[in-house]
This record gives sequence, C-alpha cells and structure tokens, in this order.
Amino acid sequence: MGVLDSIAGPRDLRGLSDDQLTTLAAEIRDQLVQAVSRVGGHLGPNLGVVELTLAIHRVFDSPRDRVVFDTGHQAYVHKMLTGRAADFVGLRKEGGLSGYPSQSESPHDIVENSHASTALSYADGIAKAYAIRGEDRHTVAVIGDGALTGGMAWEALNNIAVARDSKLVVVVNDNGRSYTPTIGGLATALTSLRTNPRYEQVLDLVKKRLNAVPGVGPAAYDALHAMKKGLKDALAPQGLFEDLGLKYIGPVDGHDRDAMEHALAHAKKFGGPVIVHAITRKGFGYDAAEQHEADQFHSPQPFDIETGEEKVRGRIWTDVFADEMVHLGARRKDVVAITAAMMHPVGLDQFQARYPERTFDVGIAEQHAATSAAGLAIGGLHPVVAIYATFLNRAFDQVLMDVALHQCGVTFVLDRAGVTGDDGASHNGMWDMSILQVVPGLRLAAPRDATRLRELLNEAVDVDDAPTVVRFSKGPPPADIPTHAKAGGADVLVRSGAKDVLVVAVGSMCDVAVEVAERLDAQGIGVTVVDPRWVKPVDPAIVELAREHRLVVSVEDSGRIGGCGAVLLQTLNDAGVTTPFRLHGIPQEFLHHAKRAAILERIGLTPQALARGIVEDITALDTVTDDESVVDVDHHL
Repeated sequence: MGVLDSIAGPRDLRGLSDDQLTTLAAEIRDQLVQAVSRVGGHLGPNLGVVELTLAIHRVFDSPRDRVVFDTGHQAYVHKMLTGRAADFVGLRKEGGLSGYPSQSESPHDIVENSHASTALSYADGIAKAYAIRGEDRHTVAVIGDGALTGGMAWEALNNIAVARDSKLVVVVNDNGRSYTPTIGGLATALTSLRTNPRYEQVLDLVKKRLNAVPGVGPAAYDALHAMKKGLKDALAPQGLFEDLGLKYIGPVDGHDRDAMEHALAHAKKFGGPVIVHAITRKGFGYDAAEQHEADQFHSPQPFDIETGEEKVRGRIWTDVFADEMVHLGARRKDVVAITAAMMHPVGLDQFQARYPERTFDVGIAEQHAATSAAGLAIGGLHPVVAIYATFLNRAFDQVLMDVALHQCGVTFVLDRAGVTGDDGASHNGMWDMSILQVVPGLRLAAPRDATRLRELLNEAVDVDDAPTVVRFSKGPPPADIPTHAKAGGADVLVRSGAKDVLVVAVGSMCDVAVEVAERLDAQGIGVTVVDPRWVKPVDPAIVELAREHRLVVSVEDSGRIGGCGAVLLQTLNDAGVTTPFRLHGIPQEFLHHAKRAAILERIGLTPQALARGIVEDITALDTVTDDESVVDVDHHL
C-alpha cells in the first residue's frame, strides 16, 4: 500500500514525515502519468504543481479554508489529496472524474473554474464575504499557467490590494507558460522576478557575516535592513506587486515543498492580502513532458509512457484550417493572424512559422484580441482571430461594439464548436451561434466538411466591411459531402421523391442529415437536405424551399434558444410561410463530460432519433389531412 492510498483528505498529510511526503510526491506524479496516458488530459500543468499543492493543503485547512484554482485544469493533484485518487481510473470519462474542479464531486471544490483569469475575482469576493461575516477563514487563489495575462486578473488585483481585512493568499504559479511560453510585458516582468530567486538567502548570509563582526556588525546590519526594500528591488524587483500595495513573498522554488510551506505559513499569519510567487516547471518530474518542445505536454492525447509518443490521432478540422491559413497568407499579404495563448491548439503555429511578423499571440486576453483586431482592420489589414468557440463568449461586447459597430473586416475562426465532450460544460462550444445572431451585419458560416472549410474561410476574408465567423467542430471532419444542386447560395445535398420534408442542416450536422434522408427515403418519404453554408443571414432561397415542402426540420450542433433554427423559424413567420416546423439542437443546459457521440445520442441528435421523429410528424400530418378531408365532405353533405 502506497502513501497516496492512505490519503482520504488534506488532514492526513500533516502527520507524514519528510520521507513520506517525498514518496507521496513521486506516487502522485506516477499516477498522473498513468491516468493521462490512457485518456489524455492536462498533464504538464499538474506535474508542475505537486509540491505546491501539497504545501497548500498542509498549511491551510480545506474545505474550511477555500482553495480556488485558476485555469482549473491544474487541480488534478488537489483532487488526489482530497480523497479522489482512486477515481482517476475514470478521469474524463462519462460518469467519472471531471478534468476540472467540480462541486458535485467534493466539498473541497468550490469553483468549477475552467475559463482562465477568473479565480482572483472569485477569491476576492469569498474573502470579503468571510471578513464581513466575521469568519476566521482563509481563501487561497492559485493563478498561473498564463492566466495573469488576462485583464480580468488585473482588475481583481486592483481591488484585492485595497481589501485590507481580506485573509486572501494569492499563489502565483509562475511556470512562464500557458500552452506555450507566456507572451507580453507581464512575462518580461515575471522573468525579472525569477532572475535572482535567492534574495532571502542572500539577506540571511549578509546578516550572519555582519553580526559576526565585533562592535560595528549589528549596527551595520540594522542600517542595511532599513534599506531592505532597496536591496530587495536590486536582487528581485518585486515592485510589480508591491506598487499595487500588496504584500509580496518570493520568489520561492515551487518544487521545494518545505520552502513553499514556510512561505505560505508566513503569508497566512499576515492577515491581509498577500502574493506568494512560486517558480515551477511545467511537466516537472517526467522527462517526456519536460522535453516536449511545443507545450510540455500541456494537454496530450493518450500516449506511450515509455517513449512519450502520442497515439496517432489522424487529420482533424484544425489541421485543415492550419494549411489553408498558410495558403491565404501567401495569396493575401494583408491577412494577419491573432490568437489568445493558443497558437498550437488552434493551428496558427504553421502560419507563425511562415509569417512571424504577421502573427500576434496576445495571451489569455480574448477581449483585447477582438478590439486589437478591429484596430488592425481600421489600419488596412484583414485579421483572422482564431480561438475556441467557448472562449468567444468572453469577447462578445468587443465583437458587437468594437468590431461590428465600426464595420470592421475581421474574421473570427471558432475551433471546437458545438459538442466537444471530454472537457465538460465549460468547453462545449454551444453558445456562439446564439449570441452572434444578435450582432448586426455579422455573417456566420458553418462548413460541413474540409472542402467547405477551405471555401468558406476564403469567402470570409474577402468580406472587408463586416465581421465574419467560421466555426467548426472538434476531431476529424467527415468525408466530403458532394453538392447535388444549388439553391441560392446554399448547397442541396439530397433531393429525393416528393417535397415532403426539408431538412436544413448546419455544419457538422450535415452528415447526420444525409443519413436521416436515407432512412426517410427507405420509408417512401420524400426529402430535401440543404446546407446553408452561411447560416447568418438566412438565405432567401431556403425560405422559398420551406414554402414548397410539407415539413421543415432544422438540425444544428448548437443551443436551441436563439440559434440558427430559431432565427430560421422567425424568418419564415415574417415571410408568411406556415409550413410546420421542427427545431433540433442542444438543450440550454450545461452538458457533463462524455464522448461527443454519447452526448449527441442523449440529446437526440442522431440519425435514428431524428428520422423517427420526422416519420412521426409526417404520419401526424397525414392523419390531420385525412381528418380534414372527412370534415370537408361532411360539410358539403
């Protein structure tokens, strides 16, 4: 039985010897590597916070003291130390352990925080609440892995600095990276704090030497100590935080558990807001991660533990976008690329390698990315902003007021749109097509396959008087689905039999709709399947097709409320089209982590479920028609 097996909660850590704690750290790293090698997940960030997390749970009393993790993917070790180590066999599997903090899993998880740069705001509020209520409880916010590049974190620090009664300890996990090396002026400032991380040791050495000098030694040390801030600024310029009025401790070696405990205990005694600056290395303790040049195994696919080689994933949507961006860069000298600390995950690394002067990584700062893109457009360029669909939520105001209001030609490319699965509620990109519908002038494209992604991306960057959006799913694209005919700007994918059912399929739902058509055709039901390609604005040709059919069915990998189907229905009503309508999409709920296929089956977005519903609707329409015929006959009699 290992040491980790004996840990049911943080209090079990306090009776362990140094040797046992060293063994525990090794066991945690072994289990991290084993678990993530099977299912993928966030390995590098967690390998880097083992000793730091041990120190937090030995100094503070969770869950009475609250621990909030920014970029919640660095909370795997926290989960192990709070009684969930045995559950890692089900990491990121349906019904199993979430890859992020989860209130339903443990009272030690207070914030299900998996969007970056928010923990300090949560912690500020929690600490203030305890102060007002007179409760003697501490709040610990762990921020890092690039999250300090987000503007919201600095808004929080601005307020934390004046909350003198807040028992708040901010642990800056400074590994110099988000996915890749942290970008910007803040990174430079933190690097300067790393430059001489032995300030405290130097000061202790000076004290010992001076005090050993008879007569003048103690007086000389007192004079030197009076100039402590000046010496500290010279050896480790921590003014970045102290100028905000925050007590600063560090830099501390984040892999030295004893040093981390000493620093945290000192911070705990202070009684007000304190910054503890910990220097860590992403991927620490596993050679394959430490030597992984791209991102220190930030979030690898399943991999071989011995070699560190990830299992072959095949070609995904992101790869298609990455290749086409390079081609665009050659064709259009005015095309520039922007991302928010996700150069490799969104596929802009190839464009960056070819056109470094035309590539901008703004850090975890989606709001700045959008408005900076507006500025680039005003300056005569065409920016392509590539981020995950779920992260566009954070920049809605900028898309609306800074880009669209000024009619700026900016293209937003949304990766991981729709149901993404394993990362759970915060990462399913199911909101974008609803929130973007309200933006005047914006044009939204949803490609159904790789060929359409290339086509629509090129069409999008040719629009210079309005924002455009191209969104696509996670994983491999389906085989190309050929166009049977055109209807306005839309592609007709299937036209079979009578004009019974019109299926309007959006993006990744097109291959599902084609299979639905095959099932309907087998039952003698005529069907037309159309891919709008551009889902905003609604193509007038689709309105006329709807008028000609007996039933209209919309299918989208997005939220039902305010999405493409809802807007199509409103458009049909405005045009006086009375054809019965059925809307299929994602229910407005937070979807728990599971494989994409399992989620789609649960919410009814499978060929079998959709075809069954359509058959029932057509049967009901036939019944109503037959009844009306009888009524008409009776009336005439």
